[in-house]
Amino acid sequence: MLSAKEPFGSHRAVIHSGCECLPLNKSVPGSQSRQKTQLLWIVVGLLTGFFVAEWSVGLWSHALSLQADAGHILSDVAALGISLLASWLAQKPAAGIATFGHRRVEILAALVNGCSLLAIAALICWEAIHRFQSPEEVLGLPMLAIAAVGLVVNLLNINLLHQHSHHDLNLRGAFLHVVADTASSVGVIIAALAVHFLNWFWADAAVSLLVASLTGLSALPLVGESLKILLEYAPSSIEPSKVEAALKSFPGVLDVEKLHIWTINSGMVMLCADLTVESSTAEQRDRLLRQLQAYLHQEFGILEAILQLTSPNSKAAIPLHPLFNQNLISMLSRTP
Repeated sequence: MLSAKEPFGSHRAVIHSGCECLPLNKSVPGSQSRQKTQLLWIVVGLLTGFFVAEWSVGLWSHALSLQADAGHILSDVAALGISLLASWLAQKPAAGIATFGHRRVEILAALVNGCSLLAIAALICWEAIHRFQSPEEVLGLPMLAIAAVGLVVNLLNINLLHQHSHHDLNLRGAFLHVVADTASSVGVIIAALAVHFLNWFWADAAVSLLVASLTGLSALPLVGESLKILLEYAPSSIEPSKVEAALKSFPGVLDVEKLHIWTINSGMVMLCADLTVESSTAEQRDRLLRQLQAYLHQEFGILEAILQLTSPNSKAAIPLHPLFNQNLISMLSRTP
């Protein structure tokens, strides 16, 4: 809760506010984590079954778009497996050297998901270019049937993940994988219709190229946001200058120094700052600290803050070298 590092009446008091000082969402570590894990297992099961079917039909029908989409789904299964591992690690409590717990693992998993999407997009583009140069005959009806099944599976997965992807970067990575799969299924259906009715075998490669572009574009925001968190940038929703101005607007706050705002994972924002305050008693500092905590939580969504409150008369000049604390001229004129 609150702790004063120096006794009552001292010139300087350091007061810390931990996460327990603020009304955290108590459902996050328990029920929501279990629900997220269950959702990921359902999605992995659906995608694994569909991968086997799509890969088999893709080899039989010689459809590059089906094979590319099957490879995409295989990477999705691997990425979601990483997400499941990250979700399990994130539920482990903070202990030992892991003072923040293992929540940052979710960000690493999201970065792996985004990078895998970019790699898949590059591979599909490479194969599509080769198929343009040497087109192959493709069986349209099997291609159309399995693409329609894939569309149904992906729409079901989107419905499962969409509601939970807004506030969880890890689930957002899984959601983007499924969205890319859905776009791929739509493209394969269009290509299958063109191949079956018009004998446009080049449509298979063209749709593969289009799907690869959409896949790469969907991965860029995920990779960018993951890197911002790992580099400990302030979240895009919070402007540090506005936070500093808001803190200075409080009566009794004279100055704000060493303001740091960063994110542990999506949904856990932290703040650390040194504040020079004008208060004569420990009770006044405690009251001000509670007001600052409530304001940071309500206005900026900062769930955990570490604030150091310092009285202005404690900012005495830092002692220099011992030589400068004496009469330098008398010392130099002194004979040995």
